Amino acid sequence: MRVLIVGGTGTIGTATVDAFEEIGDEVISVSRSTSPGVDITAPESMPAFFDSVGTIHALVSITGKVPYVDTAKATPEDFSSGFANKLGGQINLVLAGIPHIAERGSFTLTTGILAQHSVPGSVIAGTVNGGIEAFVKTAALELPLGIRINAVSPTIIEQPNGHSALFRGFHSVTPEEAAQAYVRSAHGIETGQVFRVW
Repeated sequence: MRVLIVGGTGTIGTATVDAFEEIGDEVISVSRSTSPGVDITAPESMPAFFDSVGTIHALVSITGKVPYVDTAKATPEDFSSGFANKLGGQINLVLAGIPHIAERGSFTLTTGILAQHSVPGSVIAGTVNGGIEAFVKTAALELPLGIRINAVSPTIIEQPNGHSALFRGFHSVTPEEAAQAYVRSAHGIETGQVFRVW
């Protein structure tokens, strides 16, 4: 299987690249700084990017960021930033990637536990993650050629120095545990699902 991983240099991304390579898949790992590189917030650049990559069997997106701000202090610009990056950016990858996914291939996007469980300042993250999950469920009904789409929803990832006080009491998982959900999505038969790694 030929797998394109967008965001393959981060903590979860690196573990996911390793997980696919360990089972013999050909992995193309990209970010904004690689060559070829991709900016998920610049849809006009994506046709040329996908042309340079060629046909793939699976696209895995482990990318996107959102601002953390309390609801009463949030501005329309804060929400627009989150929408344009993690939500809109991953949707951009799907829309531009459809012509380059092989028949019965798949997309796997990244959402997160904040869609269901909030912490202070997570109003934008929760809204964006919920939007990603809704997009996946709806797009799964309409994608052509048997193409599947799922999302992975990780909880917080174990860190050597512990994690933020915002997440006290939350169960954490290793990057390797999260990575297996992306492998499951790409190599499985399910579509329209959110794989929760909690």
